[in-house]
Amino acid sequence: MDLIAYDDFTKVDIRVGTILEAAPLEGARKPALRLSIDFGPEIGVKKSSAQLTVHYAPDSLVGRQVAAVVNFPPRQIGKFMSEVLTLGFPDGEDAVVLIVPDKKVPNGGRLF
Repeated sequence: MDLIAYDDFTKVDIRVGTILEAAPLEGARKPALRLSIDFGPEIGVKKSSAQLTVHYAPDSLVGRQVAAVVNFPPRQIGKFMSEVLTLGFPDGEDAVVLIVPDKKVPNGGRLF
């Protein structure tokens, strides 16, 4: 494992946001959902593609808070432009389990 300096960590901007919309992502190579996430007034609403279909139905995600990297360049996923990287950990089968705060926090809060 390579060690990094604290300054390297601070370059990655991880924020919390609330999912406003979730729906299947058409045209993705692997099953995925397209998300609209509200990161508060500073960042606004951003789109994300996330491979969450094993553990999450679209309806169950609306209103939930998630963590995402908001300062990566946008990435084209099929016909969809993903603007942020929604974060999760792999379960025992490599399916994504979301990283979420255990209490409601203001949208846009930065991880430290």
